[in-house]
Amino acid sequence: MMRFSSFVYLVGQGLHNMKANRLMTFASMGVLTVCMLLIGTAFLLGINIDAMVAYLGDQNYIVAFLEKDLTEEQQAEIHNAITATPGVAEVTYNSPEDFLANYSGMLEGNVNMQEVFAEDNPFHPSYQVVLENIEDMDAVAAQLGSIANVVSVKAPTSVQRLFLSLQTAITYGSYGLVAVLGLVSIIVINNTIRLTAFARRREIGIMKLVGATNGFIRFPFFVEGTTSGLLSAGIASGIVCGAYHLVEKWYSEHPTILTELFGSDLVPLESVWYFIVGSFVVFGFVLCGIGTATSIRKHLRV
Repeated sequence: MMRFSSFVYLVGQGLHNMKANRLMTFASMGVLTVCMLLIGTAFLLGINIDAMVAYLGDQNYIVAFLEKDLTEEQQAEIHNAITATPGVAEVTYNSPEDFLANYSGMLEGNVNMQEVFAEDNPFHPSYQVVLENIEDMDAVAAQLGSIANVVSVKAPTSVQRLFLSLQTAITYGSYGLVAVLGLVSIIVINNTIRLTAFARRREIGIMKLVGATNGFIRFPFFVEGTTSGLLSAGIASGIVCGAYHLVEKWYSEHPTILTELFGSDLVPLESVWYFIVGSFVVFGFVLCGIGTATSIRKHLRV
């Protein structure tokens, strides 16, 4: 077991090496930070696009049209049957008069549809049914259509399939991009570490010749790499989280047609910051710390 005094000495040597070889240290930190920024940006973009697609999907609903002139008892039976249907999250009743009022507000010239059709309302009463899961739309629509006194059911199943396909494609695409960027980062950082080790091969050789053990030689490199990785993780986390906070704030304070279409808020930073920081810390620790220590293996053969 390593003595505490030796541990302190080797940690100090690792930190000293960072200062003595600051050019290569800055180079490796710069590359790692940029890679983390790209990965973080791709991740945030992916989860927000996925959330926006999910938001659009949640706006889809089923409309069940009823027979006209139903008694209160029949309407209550229909209401109970709809609310008892598995997969139904919310139910809203719209009377024929509600339709007329809504259409009146959409027409130019302030046409009062309620007066025009006061004697002969062409609309049917209906229920607007919001689903718990958009994937259940076909099943719920079939069950609603089987309820007595339900004339027809309008369900945007084609739109639902489009949203599901789009959501799946975006999910796999964004996470695939993160994986590709991670692989590219590993390759680039590994080459940078190998260059660092090659530039200091003479130093490693001298330590080996004077009797230093492989662990003794590796540990300062491990400290150097780990510190560089953690510093890069801190810098990248601060930039990504800070920039995302500003974008999130701007998006909520400057509503446009996009905010109306895709939702008024982005995925909250509070929901993802710990995942970003944690991933960057693990990424920097493993890639730089272990990578630095193992990259000098061939130079230990003296």
